[in-house]
Amino acid sequence: MKKIYIISSLIVLIGIASGISYFLVRDANAQIPEGITLLTMNEEKYTFGEDTDTIKLVEFIYTHCPDICPTTTQEMNLLRKDLIKKDVYGKKVQFITITIDPYRDSPEVLRKYMDNFGLENDGNWIFLTGDPANTLEEQQKIKNVADTFKFQYRDPGNGFYVHSTFTYLIDENNKFIKKFPMGEDFKKDEVFEAIMDEL
Repeated sequence: MKKIYIISSLIVLIGIASGISYFLVRDANAQIPEGITLLTMNEEKYTFGEDTDTIKLVEFIYTHCPDICPTTTQEMNLLRKDLIKKDVYGKKVQFITITIDPYRDSPEVLRKYMDNFGLENDGNWIFLTGDPANTLEEQQKIKNVADTFKFQYRDPGNGFYVHSTFTYLIDENNKFIKKFPMGEDFKKDEVFEAIMDEL
């Protein structure tokens, strides 16, 4: 009986270890496909894969979010100020915020969102949405970027999206480095250290 218990325990442990390994390998190989083009808050085209000079912190949000999205943006803004002090923000590090709600989050709405947080429109923190002329196709592009990191979201029909709660650090080639929790669990000092370790 004891032998069966030990064997069963080993099988469970091996299963858990295999599962963890799978997710670690999956994340480590994640990379945003090149050639995906979205629209910036300034109504300019942004194509993933063209900027190979900076590492990027990627945040997925929607501006009607009542809690976790604005909290994350606020924490990222504090992180931005720390990176400015180290003279790396904009030169070696950029932030990218992608809306999962291109239907409502037009470039104008994104600019207002930036204003609400006191964010400079200097090209170092890029907000992305879909082209309103073809929103269904643009929604698929956003989903393709989100799927890279297994970031999941859906609108249950009331306009308040259910979504994953991670931000992502990617390298100059848009390849996954590390992920961090959103909202109150976003620890700017931890993210700061991770960014500095990569520079």
